[in-house]
Amino acid sequence: MLRFVLSDRVLLFRSVLFLVALFSLTLIWSIVSLFGLFLPYRSRYFLGTRWCRIVIWLTKTICGIHYQIVGYENLPDEPVILLSKHQSSWEPLFFCSIMPRPLTFVIKKELRYIPVFGWTLFLLRMISIDRTQGLKSFRQVIDQGKNRLSDGLWVVIFPEGTRTTSGEKTKYRGSGTHLAVEANAKIVPIALNSGTCWPHDSFIKRPGMIKVSIGKPITPEGKSPDDLMHEVESWIESEMLNIASSSSTQNRSLAEIL
Repeated sequence: MLRFVLSDRVLLFRSVLFLVALFSLTLIWSIVSLFGLFLPYRSRYFLGTRWCRIVIWLTKTICGIHYQIVGYENLPDEPVILLSKHQSSWEPLFFCSIMPRPLTFVIKKELRYIPVFGWTLFLLRMISIDRTQGLKSFRQVIDQGKNRLSDGLWVVIFPEGTRTTSGEKTKYRGSGTHLAVEANAKIVPIALNSGTCWPHDSFIKRPGMIKVSIGKPITPEGKSPDDLMHEVESWIESEMLNIASSSSTQNRSLAEIL
């Protein structure tokens, strides 16, 4: 029992320490990023992604959260749409840290109202939508997504629309596949299990190994948005089962070491 209590206290201490470090870093970096207002977009993006890299380093150093990538070689040298599982706040930070091209995310417009941090998101050309607007928001994703792709950016969409609990699956939404068909852009599916270490519904961050599996590009040619979504969903959910079956033992061993 004593070992269990002490373990919980260590996890809580690590999580609190990470929050303090994250808040301090975000405040400083957001202010620094604002000075890049008149810099070219690529320079602003570079500044923003340095923050992401430091946060990922903090999660590893303070919380013991490591990661393993499979299929990085599947990323093509062309504008694509990344359709990914979404279990925590970890993956947007991670994607910005490791992807070879600038990214734009579809985000809730409320995030833009956060002082300093939200202004930085605006400078990075994120696609901010009002989820209550229905069809209008859908068209906004398509129109702005096509614009970002034409500029050479990669568009990241979480097809389930929100963060899910590890092991949970919700309905996949079709904005990403509609964009792929209209823009004739390939889709790269991504499966990951970040929720095992950074649950979206818990303050506690747990040490372990997050596995990120990147699939081969899926072409939209000759496919309807619904057929394309079925193909993407089938690959992601099948890969999630593979990740789950290989992760539990590895995470237990890493947790004991840390």
